Amino acid sequence: MKALITCLLLFFHIAAPAPDNILKRFAVPAGYHRIAPPPGSFGAWLQALPLKPAGTSTKTYKGDIARTDVYTAAVIDMSVGNQDLQQCADAVMRLRGEYLYQQKKYNEISFNFTSGFKCDYEHYAKGYRYKNDHWVLKTKPDYSYPTFLNYMNLVFCYAGTLSLQKELKTVTNPAEVKAGDVFIHGGSPGHCFIVLDVVENAAHQQQFLLAQSFMPAQNIQVLKYLSPWFAMDKHSGILYGELISKDYLKRF
Repeated sequence: MKALITCLLLFFHIAAPAPDNILKRFAVPAGYHRIAPPPGSFGAWLQALPLKPAGTSTKTYKGDIARTDVYTAAVIDMSVGNQDLQQCADAVMRLRGEYLYQQKKYNEISFNFTSGFKCDYEHYAKGYRYKNDHWVLKTKPDYSYPTFLNYMNLVFCYAGTLSLQKELKTVTNPAEVKAGDVFIHGGSPGHCFIVLDVVENAAHQQQFLLAQSFMPAQNIQVLKYLSPWFAMDKHSGILYGELISKDYLKRF
């Protein structure tokens, strides 16, 4: 009997479909080919993120349909929290932080506050807490995932497009846009998009998939406007579409 149960469990494990993701959901446009990011890279990780079922609406942290839902091509299956915190730049930092956390690259998880304070995850995980641009030891070390999420919420409170724009590096050759790049303009409000996938044709013209959060905080959505594929410096009807330009392209 035990052997039969083991066989059945193994069968269902093998038969269960892998989670839907960017690569499965979005077909490459005719005449283009996908530019695959290196295995293990931030770009490859983004493409493997699970998506909510097709047709899922983008919702705010309160559970309401987001005003940006009309631009939804897909919704990334990641928590948004129950506070109005994970907005545009926050979503980009959440994705970057999640990638590094899952890779156990704890010493690389760090984001600057708008004040300039360096908020690194290692301090937080070791029990330090933020107070007036200083770390104060408050509790015992804890590298658990809930503590990581608490750290990210702290970042969301004090960082934003202005600070993230300063941290990111300018992409010197916009013709080499890649998954994980960010179109960003700091301000109050500013905005940003993150690149999830890049395709190219024989003439080296590129198109890409973009994702964002918005105000109020909402699910991270893969965007579309007529098509989910966007191109540099071409007019887009989405909100802040003017940022999809070489002038705003940055990279971690």
